[in-house]
Amino acid sequence: MKTRIIVCGLSSAGYKIYTLLKQQGAAAIGVHHQPIADESSIIVGDLRAASTLISAGIQEADTLVLAASDEALNLAILTQARVLNPQIRIINRLFNTSLGDRLDKILPDHFTISVAALVAPVFAFAALGNRAIGQLRLFNQTWPIHEECIHEFHPWKGKKLSELWDDRSRMLIYYLPVKGQIDLVSGVIYGQTLQVGDRLIIGTQPSIRNNRQSKIQKVFKFLTNLRRFQQHGQALALVSLILLITLFFATTIYVLTDLKITITDALYFSVGMVTGVGGNEKVTENAPEAIKFFTVIMMLIGAAIIGIFYALLNDFVLGTRLKQFWDAAQVPSKNHFIICGLGDIGMQTVNQLHSQGHEVVVIENNPNNRFLNTIRSIGVPVIHGDASLSTSLKAANINKANALLAVTSNDITNLEIALSAKGINSKLPVIVRNQDPQFASTVQQVFEFEAVFSPTELAAPAFAAAALGGRILGNGMTGNTLWVALATTITSAHPFCGKRVKEAAMTADFVPLYLETKTQTIHGWNLLETALTVGDILYLTMPATELEQLWRQTPSQLLAS
Repeated sequence: MKTRIIVCGLSSAGYKIYTLLKQQGAAAIGVHHQPIADESSIIVGDLRAASTLISAGIQEADTLVLAASDEALNLAILTQARVLNPQIRIINRLFNTSLGDRLDKILPDHFTISVAALVAPVFAFAALGNRAIGQLRLFNQTWPIHEECIHEFHPWKGKKLSELWDDRSRMLIYYLPVKGQIDLVSGVIYGQTLQVGDRLIIGTQPSIRNNRQSKIQKVFKFLTNLRRFQQHGQALALVSLILLITLFFATTIYVLTDLKITITDALYFSVGMVTGVGGNEKVTENAPEAIKFFTVIMMLIGAAIIGIFYALLNDFVLGTRLKQFWDAAQVPSKNHFIICGLGDIGMQTVNQLHSQGHEVVVIENNPNNRFLNTIRSIGVPVIHGDASLSTSLKAANINKANALLAVTSNDITNLEIALSAKGINSKLPVIVRNQDPQFASTVQQVFEFEAVFSPTELAAPAFAAAALGGRILGNGMTGNTLWVALATTITSAHPFCGKRVKEAAMTADFVPLYLETKTQTIHGWNLLETALTVGDILYLTMPATELEQLWRQTPSQLLAS
């Protein structure tokens, strides 16, 4: 019997998940708050209402996918669904990963997925030059997944699959031969040779680079970038200079007159007079009338200068100008990545690149953005301004950057930013976010950007894979086939229990990645010859259409958490 899946919230992402599940042959039911053209089979109603969920078959369903973009709505549906069916498995779309982690720990069979967390690695991989089609979470790292098409001059042409199998920094995930049908494991065992037209899906271990500068380099860069002070503190510097000139002028006048006072006394009186705090008034008690009149004029001028000076100083220190100056002084001079738009995806992309040791600078036009403090706490500079303007892009040293990512929530703004960037530096790799998958492909073709990604298109396979079973480690699309990576725990009832890995793989059409036993982790050729026993955890990739066999008996016992 097929797993019964309900998808709540058929917006762009939800509808893509729903259609993908249907495409993979799943028994999926869609629920939306309003009718959808050409979709007569969906349930229409208030997503939070018990009657709507009952109409969708919530009490008999196995899995509920909460795909609405409103987190509060998803939580409301969750509570109502668990009242109606306490055993239902829930895939919840949340950006707040800390809340999601708590829900995952407290609620059984609850799995949180963040669209931003899913797609950000793909944006980061593209900026680094990897044309990733998916991602895989292994060994506490996110591995980019890409497709290798064997052509006439490809270095792997004529190589046997077995020669590529035992490389720990590379995971073979799927094999699509140009002629015939043979699974990857069979191809490895029987010495299949790669031919022109063959395709391999491969996961590559990411490398961590130490590109960030040392403290000494940062101090040196700060000193060399002091010229940026003029755009953030020019007015304050000018008023400070006028104040110093005024004090010097007054001190000089008092010393040159026959008042028999020292330079120190004259300076002390001048500072007290200009600032208004007074001090050493005996300097002018016996002075000529002209000096007393001069003193009155200087008091008035000093009051005006001090007032302006304090106002500018407060604005600079207590306002945003000091932060702007500090951020500007920290902007990398070369080999960095520019992130335009500090939304959910922008924030996650910054984390991805920064965690891999790369220099990052952010351009954000909202001074009250909720992520600003978080970004600054990890040492990433932020330029406040419109990223589509050349002044903002040049302030980010666009001519020496490695790549620019336009990831705001507005498609037109992203296009404008990308075109402005190309206008300044035509050779700069530009990665663009676009919500419409069809528009994204045409934009990439017309403007020749390095990559244009639709978050909906990237994230939907992960939700669909999670809905089909297990805690998914990765996923991707090859043609119309959705494949998933997951960990499965071998129990006595498991269909693979007692079999050697290579036999189970050839029978069930999966690709083993590695095996965790109670004593060791097994890779490569040893993995293929190992017999699976109770308690082992097998990490594998397989087509989503074949997942049914893994939980046909008892899903919660077969799939590793």
